[in-house]
Amino acid sequence: MLQWLREYRRAALPGDISAGIVVAMMMIPQGMAYALVAGLPPVVGIYASIFPPLLYALFGTSSTQSVGPMAIVSLMTASTLAPLATPGTGLYGVLAAQLALMSGLVLLACGLLRIGFLANFFSRPVMSGFTIGSAIVIAWGQLRTLVGGPIALDASPHWPSIALGFGSLALLVMAREWLAPMLRCLRVKPVVADIAAKLAPMFVVLGATALVPLLALDRLGVATTGAVPAGLPGLNLATSSGHWQALLQPALLIGFMVFLISMSGAQVLALKRGGEKLVSNRELVGLGAANVGSALSGGFPVTGSISRSAVNFAAGANTQLASMITAGLLALALVAPTGWLALLPLPTLAATIIVAVLGMLDWSTLRTAWRYDRADALALLATAGGVLVLGVEAGVLVGVALSMGALIWRASRPHIAVLGRIHGTEHFRNVDRYSAETTPGLLMLRVDAGLFFGNVDAVNERIDEELAQHAGTAHLVLVLSAVNAIDTSALFGLGELNASLRQRGVTLHLAEVKGPVMDRLRDSDLLGQLSGQVFLSAANAWDRLAGSSAAGRPQPAG
Repeated sequence: MLQWLREYRRAALPGDISAGIVVAMMMIPQGMAYALVAGLPPVVGIYASIFPPLLYALFGTSSTQSVGPMAIVSLMTASTLAPLATPGTGLYGVLAAQLALMSGLVLLACGLLRIGFLANFFSRPVMSGFTIGSAIVIAWGQLRTLVGGPIALDASPHWPSIALGFGSLALLVMAREWLAPMLRCLRVKPVVADIAAKLAPMFVVLGATALVPLLALDRLGVATTGAVPAGLPGLNLATSSGHWQALLQPALLIGFMVFLISMSGAQVLALKRGGEKLVSNRELVGLGAANVGSALSGGFPVTGSISRSAVNFAAGANTQLASMITAGLLALALVAPTGWLALLPLPTLAATIIVAVLGMLDWSTLRTAWRYDRADALALLATAGGVLVLGVEAGVLVGVALSMGALIWRASRPHIAVLGRIHGTEHFRNVDRYSAETTPGLLMLRVDAGLFFGNVDAVNERIDEELAQHAGTAHLVLVLSAVNAIDTSALFGLGELNASLRQRGVTLHLAEVKGPVMDRLRDSDLLGQLSGQVFLSAANAWDRLAGSSAAGRPQPAG
């Protein structure tokens, strides 16, 4: 805790200050926009951007992680609370803070119990599908605000809102695509050019806000954020006793997603910082404390933002002090007069949200998965479709279920190779892939997976099929070099296979059994009942058994 502060060096201060200022400028429009996605007043997005990064800095291990509101978590918050309360009501705000509190407690518990490894069960294709589906849902939900009215053929268009919204959208898209390359062409330093492109939403929002009084757009019906209360948020201890159970499952899922999103971004930046070490369980504690802090300040669930963290890194952040400076500047923004925030036009905020979330669409993962593993690609598409059709939580569960189902299916059908010897060597390879020697009467099979209750029957069936194709086999050698574990069901299965082969006149041998597996087998009856031997290597088995085979000389395979 605070190890980075004890080791702080003065040379890191300029980078931390510059990064803190840049991220604070980025955070004001982004935090307010994501609060709208969550169904909350815009100022709540700033509340949720002050205490969370301070608390994360106490416990977290990433030097560049920027913790605060984020589009996907805001969407999950809205989808959770919409059936329970009306957006904009006092109860809705209470439930949003309560959801952050519960998510934070879940993360804290996971960190203290050291179960951060559970995040490994959430595959990248599922994460990508979830991001794609969520981005589309968020963008579609902002269209009504972008055009200032309902999306319908018979609806009267509100031209001032449409002009401002699509004008902002065009500027943001151009800035995202062309501003940084254009600045580089003007010989601006690449780092400065990239930061300027990332800050484009701030300048677009400031420009649109200036146009509201200049052109009297509010009088023409353009929606604005309205009065933003000045001052820091007070201590929030309000909860709804009747909603704890209803929020439990969403809090578990949101906590899980908070950790995954934060770790994915932090790991990328840690590599860029020369292999900075992240401690997953401390990250859980830091993110949990951040969400508890958001709840106590009247906020909503928060997470590490990949885009803001990248800006923080590019702007020169060296330690967590950069995030603390950002939080301090946001607090000053609330203490200072906030009248100008009341003029911020909602169509422009909607445009910033749409551009931000559509930038998260990652089709490269789908293309790679489709070429490499169709099961993963289908899990990605199913997750995205589930989010669009069934909702956020159901979409995630569909994706996770499909990923785990594909994993179980693969594990239940392990690859088994018929081995032969490469001529003149002691190397044994799959006869279907290499020109390898075999000998009549000796069948060597390599099982390429651990043996457990879910695949032992399939393995025995495949062995029977190979024995039927290799008539006259006297010795069967199971090469277990790829087997890391054998559970009790598989142990009984091997015993039954040994007895069955004995009745058929086939001797069962084992080879290349790993040490931990052999330790377990020594505590069983299998080795004492085994009709054959346990060989140190496949080569030892070949040398011992090939000469005793009925047919004698090795033959080239196929």
